[in-house]
Amino acid sequence: MVQDLLTPSQMALADSLAVEAGVPSLTLMENAGQAVAYEVTQRFPIQPVLVLCGPGNNGGDGFVVARLLEERGWPVRVGLLGEIGDLKGDAAVMARKWQGSVETAHPDMCRDFGLIVDALFGAGLTRDIDGEARSLVEAMNANGADVVAVDIPTGVDGATGEIRGIAVDAVLTVTFFRCKPGHLLYPGAGHCGELLLADIGIPDSVLDEIDVSLFENEPKLWQLPRRAKDGHKFAAGHCVVVSGDELHTGAARLAALGAARAGAGLVTVTGDRAALLVHASHLTAIMLAEITTADAFAGFLADKRKNALVIGPAAGIGAATRANVLAVLASDASIVLDADALTSFADEPDTLFFAIAEKRSGDVIMTPHDGEFERLFGSVSGCKVRRAREGASRSGATVLLKGADTVIAHPGGKAVVNATGTPLLATAGAGDVLAGIIGGFLAQGMSGFDAACAGAYIHGKAARAFNRPGLLASDLPGLVPDVLAELMV
Repeated sequence: MVQDLLTPSQMALADSLAVEAGVPSLTLMENAGQAVAYEVTQRFPIQPVLVLCGPGNNGGDGFVVARLLEERGWPVRVGLLGEIGDLKGDAAVMARKWQGSVETAHPDMCRDFGLIVDALFGAGLTRDIDGEARSLVEAMNANGADVVAVDIPTGVDGATGEIRGIAVDAVLTVTFFRCKPGHLLYPGAGHCGELLLADIGIPDSVLDEIDVSLFENEPKLWQLPRRAKDGHKFAAGHCVVVSGDELHTGAARLAALGAARAGAGLVTVTGDRAALLVHASHLTAIMLAEITTADAFAGFLADKRKNALVIGPAAGIGAATRANVLAVLASDASIVLDADALTSFADEPDTLFFAIAEKRSGDVIMTPHDGEFERLFGSVSGCKVRRAREGASRSGATVLLKGADTVIAHPGGKAVVNATGTPLLATAGAGDVLAGIIGGFLAQGMSGFDAACAGAYIHGKAARAFNRPGLLASDLPGLVPDVLAELMV
């Protein structure tokens, strides 16, 4: 099942559609509280627990958690932000089912507990946390207690992952039916701790009436290329990687190795003679071709078997790289534009966008980090998903906006958030390997969007497989085959 990401408003629609389909709203709330209570009892030893409830449906979930934990013999104390008489609808019903006392929530009560259930505000929060609510969040975080968040940690915007003034630091977040963007987008993702998705009885059929265009990146969204039993190397594509000068050759090698390990049948590194002499002392399975002008690139790529190209990693910033980019965009090859290939157009981005629009065939993928994105597109407001979509729409290319929460956006609006990232990837050259992996998938015939999604997912999985400090970018290509083998079972 593909993991759709629902905004809070889409989740509210899913709830209402479930009710229309015959699932009572009280049942949904009961099931949500039951899911949280179950995880608490499975993961923590029995102990006094504080349940902090807010004035809305998130608080109603909290009252269910409190009741079910007490039924299982847990000592439970309930604090309510607001007046119990002000509760409405299902939250009021669940509060009445709670037979224990309800205290006015105050920060001091947090000091007495090593386990707290945060049911103050859910994913639909649209304003900054202030006043007594802020004091409660500060007290929870200062106490060092294990906090289990209901739906999403209080203070995290479910639509964007932004922090609304302050946010709870949870060790576990239990959410329902589908995850929200804020669960995967930073900084909010950093407050969720372990994230669990619970089935509360909403039928999947409600998604037929919700226009979902954002997804969590996972293998069900794309299909990896597989070699035919009678295939040959040219059937697996030929990826070309453009090198920098002789002092800046490492990035191209990393990209070339990434492309080869991703399965490209042939990989060639191009550059001037001085650079190729350096490459020759390091590379064996990778071919070398001396190319020094944009016209030479155009002639080289006239051979349509050279069907994918990566340009940008340490290619150099300036007129020469701009000319090379424009030359390769005029070919039929699919192109990965990374690093210097993007920054070289910082003063004339429309020239690049026009060349992409005029491209006859082949896909174009841009792989900027935040700084490179801003140089090319300027300051774009909103969350990372909005920025990536804006970049894709303006440029006509698939945009892979890198980071701990890499977002891939198609010019048509579809986008995914990649959750396989790891801090281990914060090392020089990791992005060069990613560009190469994507190039390798393009060579094998994947579409630009699918190649970018698969590349980001596998790049992260490869780093996680290293599973210890000290990862070097040069370690990554060798880790890719095991990840591919696991996915192709």
